[in-house]
Amino acid sequence: KFYRKYLGGSALGTYYCLRDIPINADPLGPDNVLALSPSVITGAPAPCLSRFSANAKSPLTGGIGDAQGGGWWAPELKFAGFDAVVVKGVSERPVYIFINNGKVEIKSAEHLWGMTTGEAEEAIRKENGDEKIRVAGIGLGGENLVKYACIINERKHSAGRTGMGAVMGSKKLKAIAVRGDKGNLDWYDKDRLKQISRLSGELMNKNQNMIGLKELGTNSGLVYQQAAGGLPTRNFSSGVFDKYENITAEKMRDTIFIKSERCYLCPVGCKRVVATNEPYEVDPNYGGPEYETVASLGSYLEIDDLRIIAKANELCNKHSIDTISIGSSIAFAMECYENGILTKRDTDGLDLRFGNKDVLIPMIQKIASREGIGNLLAEGPMYAAKKIGNGAEKYAMHVKGNPLPAHMPRVKRGLALVYAVNPFGADHVCTDQDPAYTPETPKVILEKMKGYGLYNPVSSLDLGDEKVKMIYYTQQYFSLMDSLSVCVYGYGTAFLFDLEYLTEVVKAVTGWNVTEWELMKTGERKTNMMRIFNAREGFTSEADILPQRLFEPLERGPFKGHKVDMEQFNRAKQIYYEMAGWDSCDGNPTAAKIKELDLNWIEGYDR
Repeated sequence: KFYRKYLGGSALGTYYCLRDIPINADPLGPDNVLALSPSVITGAPAPCLSRFSANAKSPLTGGIGDAQGGGWWAPELKFAGFDAVVVKGVSERPVYIFINNGKVEIKSAEHLWGMTTGEAEEAIRKENGDEKIRVAGIGLGGENLVKYACIINERKHSAGRTGMGAVMGSKKLKAIAVRGDKGNLDWYDKDRLKQISRLSGELMNKNQNMIGLKELGTNSGLVYQQAAGGLPTRNFSSGVFDKYENITAEKMRDTIFIKSERCYLCPVGCKRVVATNEPYEVDPNYGGPEYETVASLGSYLEIDDLRIIAKANELCNKHSIDTISIGSSIAFAMECYENGILTKRDTDGLDLRFGNKDVLIPMIQKIASREGIGNLLAEGPMYAAKKIGNGAEKYAMHVKGNPLPAHMPRVKRGLALVYAVNPFGADHVCTDQDPAYTPETPKVILEKMKGYGLYNPVSSLDLGDEKVKMIYYTQQYFSLMDSLSVCVYGYGTAFLFDLEYLTEVVKAVTGWNVTEWELMKTGERKTNMMRIFNAREGFTSEADILPQRLFEPLERGPFKGHKVDMEQFNRAKQIYYEMAGWDSCDGNPTAAKIKELDLNWIEGYDR
């Protein structure tokens, strides 16, 4: 009953956060709890079941923290006989956890402290005599409590957002190493899982989104974002980057690309591996930059050198730092610098102008080490702006402290709503985006939308009732995907499979006679649990706001002059709250919604 109700992933992780973290706990103190959770279907022989969620109280937002990572670590944890790792308290000295086929050891990591993620991984494998051990851990960013530090596995797969790596660092936990045996798991209907796996190849060749991902990786979307006027540039002041051609997926393919890689049992292979020797040597073992990284360390900063961006990506993976957040923090500092709020005296002599590629690598190193200006920016743009004052707040592009990802709400208006209401702040994979539900959307995707009861597609610039409904419905599906720890490219509406096939996978793995309705309710339960966690910490609808810049006209591009309309935005929020069963004043779940979702067990939240 428990597993059927929560499934795993972020639903399971949030359950432990709600149950075990005291209200007003210090996110970097011993009372915080960190849960790393695959799901009931992780590791099964079907496509794209390779992910895990990391949940804790976020040091970046003060609310619920949530991050997902792919790769090979989560299946290995399941093979080792565990459904989750829940970490409490704090160690006096650095340690790592080694889980080996049902046996758990806590080992000294004093000799690993200060190492990069790759160095620590190599040392752990060597000292345990097994090159197939999978390691999820932190580098300098996590050790130095950079508030947007992430958790890295296999040197290149990141559970990136909301500072979960900083929580690991606060507990003096360098890594969690796992080793298991596939033979430890069994599945209810292996033949059905094989059928679904065989079907993935056929569907791949019929979906242009999947073909683009396979051929060019996630950065294949950059050209579209530029053409649509939605490529965040110069700290979100513009939606077009004049030198975008230098950072496209095609440019990467033709210059620094070596090969593609994939997560466990993935038919896509969207991961890029890159290398170069000039102007820096880039180690291919740390993978290559995704779209979000190319944008946040490229167009956000008006930097057009893929070699520099690739080196920056390598450093972020070595030091376990979220590329979106560090790019946004540097963009914030650049705009403060160009407006005279920061000077060279504040920036350790660095000339923090937009477009100055020579400052990117030194800035990442300073932030990872919390040295000079890096110590301030390691707090994230929200906290840094408060400390600087003098008007710096208007240049901090975040929601609830979580920096904006590389998608433009002034061009995709539904994102304005979901960035605001999402419990852990601005996030680009917590709902379907606007282009998936327009009159011009491919018919195959619109047919999938009908499965949610969405029959009347609208413009990406629309923020009316139908758009709110699309955002709310698909948010619950994306919440379900995070609870089942599956990849959006495997089961997202615009990609390979969909809710119907995901339901079939759950049935085939578990033998439960689940329905699409039941699974969607798990997604809704997770969303509400996260909202309740925040409410206990004092969050209300007043936190569901956007940076003022998004209500100001775009300066350039095909949508020059477009902005999010404040009145439409506020009306959309009210409609969303009412659809969700949340109080129209404080934006938090009502007593009736709590009863419907069977969340009466949660303490400290009295309606």
